[in-house]
Amino acid sequence: QVQLAESGGGSVQAGGSLRISCAVSGRTFSGLNMGWFRQAPGNEREFVSAISWSGRNTYYTDAVKGRFTISRDNAKNTVYLQMSSLSPEDTAVYYCATGPESASFYFTYPRRAAYRYWGQGTQVTISS
Repeated sequence: QVQLAESGGGSVQAGGSLRISCAVSGRTFSGLNMGWFRQAPGNEREFVSAISWSGRNTYYTDAVKGRFTISRDNAKNTVYLQMSSLSPEDTAVYYCATGPESASFYFTYPRRAAYRYWGQGTQVTISS
């Protein structure tokens, strides 16, 4: 059983930065493809970013390209999402997830259904 625990959420002003983390346990982290999703009130949970098990491949939704950076530290079993130039539209609960198979990750990465394990989420609130 894979367990994921997000941390680092909080409240910041527009234009600020925040880094959220996701600690993974229960399986060899270095073999896991990871993703970040977010859900704002009244909205569907949407894809934000993903990173392959090796870290060589990263993916972003258009809304965050150039502002967010996903990374991983396999020695710490942790994936990060560095967020900058934040706006109120980034306010949401952010979830990390894992599960996609590596062979198909290059096209499954944005699909919620491809992720089997999810964290409990961390709230990110951006004030204007």
